[in-house]
Amino acid sequence: MSLHNLTPAEGSIKKGKRIARGEGSGKGGTATRGHNGQKSRSGYSRKIGFEGGQMPLQRRVPKFGFTNINRKEYQGINLDKLQSLIDSGKITDTVNLDILIANGLAGKNDLVKILGGGELKSKLSITVHKFTASAKAAIEAAGGEAVTL
Repeated sequence: MSLHNLTPAEGSIKKGKRIARGEGSGKGGTATRGHNGQKSRSGYSRKIGFEGGQMPLQRRVPKFGFTNINRKEYQGINLDKLQSLIDSGKITDTVNLDILIANGLAGKNDLVKILGGGELKSKLSITVHKFTASAKAAIEAAGGEAVTL
C-alpha cells in the first residue's frame, strides 16, 4: 500500500446537495428556504442569542453580585506538594518562581501563594508573592525562611 492508492472507506464520501439548480432537482424554486420570511432573504444572518424578538435569555435572567475588577488571583501551592518535590530530588534548599514554573506548579504569569496544607520536614528558603500565616509558621519551624516578593 502506498500514498497514491489510498482510498476512503466505502460509503464515507457523499456528494453534497445541489441546491437551486432547477425544478427537476427537487431542490429548485425556493432552494430549501421556504416561502418568504426573514430566513428566506439573501444576506440574512442572526445575532447570537436572538430569539425572534422575544426578550433573550441573557437579558431575562436576573443579574446579581459584584465583580471586583481589581481582584488578584493567586496560584495556591501546599507545603506537602513542596515536600514531595524535595523527596523526588527536584528541588534542594531554595524555591523561587523559576523553579515552581519549571516543575509545572505555576504558570509564568501567575501570582503564587504558599498554603499551609500538609507538613514540611526540610529546611527551605522560599521566595514567592504571598504566604498564609500557617505556611509561614511551618516553614520557619522547619528552620527555613519565607521571603515575600
